[in-house]
Amino acid sequence: MNRFTDIKGKKILYVATKNSDYLRLTQEIRLLREQGNEVDVIASPSKSYPKRLLHVWRRLLTVSMKKYDMSFVSFAPQLVLPLFGHKLRKKPLAIDFFISMYDTLCFDRKKFRPNSLPGKLLKRIDRKTLAKSDLAVCDTRAHRDYFCKEFGFPQEKTDVLYLEADSSIYYPREMPPHEDFTVLYFGSILPLQGVDVILRAIGILRDEKGLRFVIVGPLGENVSRTGENITEYIEWLPQAKLAEKIAGADLCLAGHFNGSIAKAKRTIPGKAYIYRAMGKPMILGDGPANHELYTEGGGIYFCPMSDPEALAALILRIKNGENVQ
Repeated sequence: MNRFTDIKGKKILYVATKNSDYLRLTQEIRLLREQGNEVDVIASPSKSYPKRLLHVWRRLLTVSMKKYDMSFVSFAPQLVLPLFGHKLRKKPLAIDFFISMYDTLCFDRKKFRPNSLPGKLLKRIDRKTLAKSDLAVCDTRAHRDYFCKEFGFPQEKTDVLYLEADSSIYYPREMPPHEDFTVLYFGSILPLQGVDVILRAIGILRDEKGLRFVIVGPLGENVSRTGENITEYIEWLPQAKLAEKIAGADLCLAGHFNGSIAKAKRTIPGKAYIYRAMGKPMILGDGPANHELYTEGGGIYFCPMSDPEALAALILRIKNGENVQ
């Protein structure tokens, strides 16, 4: 079992602490079943993470591995294997190492210093989680290389499975009629996304005629909003409504644009898959992970990270129909 695609004809216990309709989970379950596997799922639709976690733990207390050929622990195996690794490892074990707790909490969100006691504990948990697996699935080659180097995990026991958009929601459609050149961004406003770079670019372009920005996401009171005269801010939209907003955009911002957080360079933003599924032109941050799947041209544009001036200039050139390749 050296690759995700090697998992065929198995009876699999699939475990995840993320909500059961999360795109990464539905993607993996569908692909596993398409490969001829029988998949039993332990997950919860609850919006509460503690409730989902308790649901998974309770189910794992009573499940028997005798009827399964292997287990696959998806989102956050770090919260499952310390308690149930002894049971799940009775058969071959695959994990989706989608995030590193150490990297996320120490470098991305900066909750702990890497050399602090919590930081060292998080790194140990990540290392132990990987060590228990027979196969670790990652979302990009850049992430895989980092995890193998940082946690001493052999690369031959890893595989890369890129995300995909939900094609039942996000698909090409006719653009509604509108006057201004519309630029859209949506996101959860995490630091690595570099929303501050976008807002500063909007500020630079505040006097540009015929240009309109749409920002979908919980900016909150602590984020400085600029260019209010040309920008529409929306706190949240359900996916179907979000797809309609994207359909009405002339250009979409994918990112990530924060060049000071290493994780931003190792991750392909989920919104990039959505924009491409809908056939929309988009601007990506010029990081290694984005280059794994995307090449400049055909509506794909790259912009230096942490550079609002460059982003503003690129948006303006695209709006004016200039050759930017």
